[in-house]
Amino acid sequence: MNQASKTYSREFFSAMAAYAVLIILSAFLMRRLADSVWRYPIAVMPTLPLLFALGAYLRYLNRLDELQKRIQLNAIGFATGVTLILTFTYGLSEKAGLPQLSYIWVMPIFIVIWGAATYYFNHRYR
Repeated sequence: MNQASKTYSREFFSAMAAYAVLIILSAFLMRRLADSVWRYPIAVMPTLPLLFALGAYLRYLNRLDELQKRIQLNAIGFATGVTLILTFTYGLSEKAGLPQLSYIWVMPIFIVIWGAATYYFNHRYR
């Protein structure tokens, strides 16, 4: 594992640890303060570490060589397109009777497709 990957892993997993703590704390506080004016900031509190994870990823991208940048660009582009098409198609299908899909599922769908696409493009270019 190169230095860029080590630094990214440390920064990303620190952000994810903070996310895990805040998601649990948020759920606990939401039960206690359900009628409070603070319920909205408390509900979105777990997204703050995601900003740090995004910053870690952007710094990681800037440290990559040209081939790795190309792989990431292809993977992100593919994942974006597929996620948009899937969610749009599902949204249209809701009018035909499928249950409404919460927006909370868009990010996990994207991340799974991005991971698979990164694996594919890594092997394609090697």
